[in-house]
Amino acid sequence: MQPKLITLDSGITAILVPCEAESVAVGIFVASGSRHESPKFAGISHFIEHMLFKGTPTRRAIDIIRAIEGRGGNFNAYTSEESTCFFAHLPDDYLLDAIDILCDMYLNASIDPEEFEKEKRVIIEEIRMYRDEPESVAAENLQRAIFPRNQLGAPIAGSEESLLPLTPDDLHDYINRHYLASKTVIVISGSFKESKAISKLNAVLPKGIRKAPSFKTPKVDFSIPPVHEIIVKKEVNQTQLMLGYRTFGCLDERKYPAAVLDGILGRGMSSRLFQEVREKYGLSYDIGSRWQFFKDAGMLSIGAGVDPGKAAIALEVINKEIDRLVQKRLTPADLKRTKEYLIGNFRISNEKALTKMLFYAGNYLSQGRLVLPSEQIEKVREVTADQVRDVARAIFSADNSALSWVMPKE
Repeated sequence: MQPKLITLDSGITAILVPCEAESVAVGIFVASGSRHESPKFAGISHFIEHMLFKGTPTRRAIDIIRAIEGRGGNFNAYTSEESTCFFAHLPDDYLLDAIDILCDMYLNASIDPEEFEKEKRVIIEEIRMYRDEPESVAAENLQRAIFPRNQLGAPIAGSEESLLPLTPDDLHDYINRHYLASKTVIVISGSFKESKAISKLNAVLPKGIRKAPSFKTPKVDFSIPPVHEIIVKKEVNQTQLMLGYRTFGCLDERKYPAAVLDGILGRGMSSRLFQEVREKYGLSYDIGSRWQFFKDAGMLSIGAGVDPGKAAIALEVINKEIDRLVQKRLTPADLKRTKEYLIGNFRISNEKALTKMLFYAGNYLSQGRLVLPSEQIEKVREVTADQVRDVARAIFSADNSALSWVMPKE
């Protein structure tokens, strides 16, 4: 059963992904996130995500929640740097109800003034919660350092200073300018009848909706170097270390050897960082790497919590493994093992209707086309040891890096 890409009567793109399951996942994805905001409105995309669940003219907030959770389903949302998503995953019997509810939220969010002020306080508490987590502080500061003077480096949730002045009219205006048909994709994955799904989508999404001029995305200026180091001191027992490198974006074919590099460096217990930093030297309970790709840029980050007195040693071991990737080609055995790990992990995670939905939506939003899992797998299989070393040499330089620390006040 192959996925299908169609254009609905409303002009919105839909991706239909039938697969064997007893459930169905349906999500609405809008190509508008925190990097599309101005500093004045920082956090407004995340605020809108919250308010979509607060009711429409025909549905109370509790009605929306019960319609999904009351049938054993999962109802959730997220905001990222480049998109906003809200979705439902539930037994396949209730797909048409889920479409009706999600489209009502997309088109008719009320943004009641009283609920608006209440949710503003909730989001401020969310921001404060993350400020109490050393890992979150270190990660947020690292991204700020990697992308200075660009909203890609700004916190997704915004700040108290940017949120407090916002009004319901600001949110309505932002929705009308950003939640455009041309920027929206709906993905349905799991067990469903294609004809019924399309008919329902066309019935609830009117023609000609939201055709305002498309907004522009401020690009990353690579001539501005990352901030070398950010240090925060808090009441903590560990030092949280994060090392990052600014890289190319998701449209660059080097992302496939980069994925292999990430796999061998810091993915899983067999990775070099885990084996060296934790197993050999006992410096950290958990250490790993993570690659984030945006349209025009990316970021490789390495994070670990360590004893304050051994932070310098841990950084030295990390840099040693980085230098090893720069200087030496992967052995055939290492290359094969890493590829099989990445491919196997991808195949297992992509079995579920929900992860299929997220996979197809993410790739379509970033690349503007339907990307099949088989293409991803084949691209990873084609990666050579020379390509991995070339990517390592391209990104691992001091001028391209940043360090983020959260350490004890003492």
